[in-house]
Amino acid sequence: MRLPTLPAFPSHPLAAKGVNAFTQGHVAIFRATGGKIGSHVPGGGPMLLLNHVGAKSGKHRTTPLQYFPDGEDIVLIASKGGARKNPGWYHNLKANPVTTVELKGEQRRVQVHEASPPERAELWPRIVEMYDDYAVYQTRTDREIPVLVLKRATGAAKT
Repeated sequence: MRLPTLPAFPSHPLAAKGVNAFTQGHVAIFRATGGKIGSHVPGGGPMLLLNHVGAKSGKHRTTPLQYFPDGEDIVLIASKGGARKNPGWYHNLKANPVTTVELKGEQRRVQVHEASPPERAELWPRIVEMYDDYAVYQTRTDREIPVLVLKRATGAAKT
């Protein structure tokens, strides 16, 4: 199924404020409905809420993201629409790799790792097959878009 192409991530401060307001609304609706509303991107892509801790600030944050199921694992793509820099949540997960995600009807503790080159080589074509705009996003940037794998974890998370 082809989902609509999204523009590159906005860089203007007013656009960023709009994105932040939209994100806060999405999180509130997702949580208020237990994920019945807000758990899919228009066109059918699954969404989750990623809880993470700021690498520098230590602040708790929640970001709605499209994800890809891979068996029991969850795969996230740090594309930021092909922006020059990785999204903030990527840096937060690198600093604090044990966290939680909220899926429709479930909160799951996860351990995050960036896909190794062989893992990425296996995952990337499957991801692009499901949502081919990631190939477009890759053409917008010189950085290799990171692929993150979230596995179920035990123990305490910082969220």
